[in-house]
Amino acid sequence: MAEPDSARRTSNRRGMATREAMLNAAVEALATGDPAAVSANRIAKQIGVTWGTVQYQFGDADGFWAAVLHHTAERRAGLFASTDGGAPLRARVAGIVDTLFSGLDAPDSRAIENLRAALPRNPDDLDRLYPATAAELRSWGQSWNETCQKAFADLDVNPQRVHHVAAFIPGAMRGLVSEKQLGSYADLDEAREGLTNAIAAYLSEGSD
Repeated sequence: MAEPDSARRTSNRRGMATREAMLNAAVEALATGDPAAVSANRIAKQIGVTWGTVQYQFGDADGFWAAVLHHTAERRAGLFASTDGGAPLRARVAGIVDTLFSGLDAPDSRAIENLRAALPRNPDDLDRLYPATAAELRSWGQSWNETCQKAFADLDVNPQRVHHVAAFIPGAMRGLVSEKQLGSYADLDEAREGLTNAIAAYLSEGSD
């Protein structure tokens, strides 16, 4: 006897709710910075589900971590919506720098950093052991470059220089956020202004 449509819909809703709860629990646990939180089995136990539930929803730990990364990417999808438009070049650079400075200290970003710290550093090892997670991280790099290109698309800026900026600025901003978290003696407002000026100058020099 076929399962009634209403029963299937209820089952699907229950499954989606379980999936969402696991993803939210993962972000919350990872955001603590505790290396032991990078355990799909531990997170499953926290919300009262079995490892079989993880496998049913995500396939394996690799699928789970890839889903966690995708989940956080979706939640931050509109983060840079205001970086393009009619603003001058320096203002757009400042928007990116300020948004990253705030965003990299948010729980989602702390969760991602904790997860990445537990993953293999060597790209070949990451591809071999966590192929879905590696693919998700690569897609982030592509999306980030596209975001930066879009931010300056209507200005006379060399796209290759924008690509260079897209490549180094996340690491530079992580450094400033780390200084903030450690209680830096440096003036981080001045540091951000200096970085903004340097990037704007570099992009301006690349203009035709």
